[in-house]
Amino acid sequence: MTMLTLPAQPLPGIKPVPWRGMAWVTWRQHRATLISVPAVLGAIAVFLWIMGLKIHHDYAVLTACHPFDSNACQTLNINFNQTDWTTGNTVNILLHLVPPLIGVFAGAPVLARELETGTFRYAWTQGIGRARWTIAKLTLLALAITAVAGAFSQLYAWFFQPFLAQEDMTVYTATVFDMRGVDFAAWTLAAFSIGVFFGMLIRRIVPAMAATLGVYLGLALTTWGIRAHYPLALVTSKPVSLIFFNVSEPLVVATWYTRPGGQPASQSVVSQFLSNFHNGSRPTMTWTQGLAHYGLTQWTRYIPVSRFWPMQLFEGGWLLVFSVLAIAATVWLVRHRAA
Repeated sequence: MTMLTLPAQPLPGIKPVPWRGMAWVTWRQHRATLISVPAVLGAIAVFLWIMGLKIHHDYAVLTACHPFDSNACQTLNINFNQTDWTTGNTVNILLHLVPPLIGVFAGAPVLARELETGTFRYAWTQGIGRARWTIAKLTLLALAITAVAGAFSQLYAWFFQPFLAQEDMTVYTATVFDMRGVDFAAWTLAAFSIGVFFGMLIRRIVPAMAATLGVYLGLALTTWGIRAHYPLALVTSKPVSLIFFNVSEPLVVATWYTRPGGQPASQSVVSQFLSNFHNGSRPTMTWTQGLAHYGLTQWTRYIPVSRFWPMQLFEGGWLLVFSVLAIAATVWLVRHRAA
């Protein structure tokens, strides 16, 4: 058993390196990351600010144009949907790559580079200790990256706002929800924590990068599928006010029908009721009249727009817990895994 396989122990008569000193060492080692990530996001922010002013101006002119079916208004509408939306949609797609790229290029190499090159041996045999060494690195980097991502997402939400109603989107649209509020910062932190975990687990930079990207994409796609089932939905038998293609449209999770007494309605009865509205001809009765005629009660589970922030905090909360657990597992590996 060598010194590098033992838990770090303070040397007799030598005080541990203070946390402030470890922060300075982390800055010296990772200043490229601490400078490049804010610099790249800052450059993108300048672009968003410049283009956002133009997009907001074009949208204000478009919404003020009357009558909307005039040639002048239709020309403005076409130009906005083709020119401005092309820019907005392209930016939206590319910015979804920011968290995984931060996880791949900023998270995975943090520990993997030290382990792959062998420079960890110097740090682990100094008074800093392997656990304190790891915590100092990850805490400073995680806080800096998350704070910058959180500030950036606020600017992006302002930039993208005109496209919501104009392009038939809502704040619950999957590609919109995770770029607003606290979600973008939470996903960035999660990507970083996944990267550092696999960097320590695999101890090779390139394989750790590949594992980080795969796990992040799997987690993101899974979340898109379960987001509607967060425990924040309401259930009502009253008609839900669906303002289609509007930012105020709620997220409908499920709809079902019951007969008098609360018994589930048969599929044949529901099909007969719905055929009155979906057969391509003019309905013979209103929706309410149809429900009464067939003795049906419609139930809807939905999440109103007023619960957007609780949804954001719920997702941000479990992502924070996930990130803390991933970082804790990383520290555990550092303390107990032989070099």
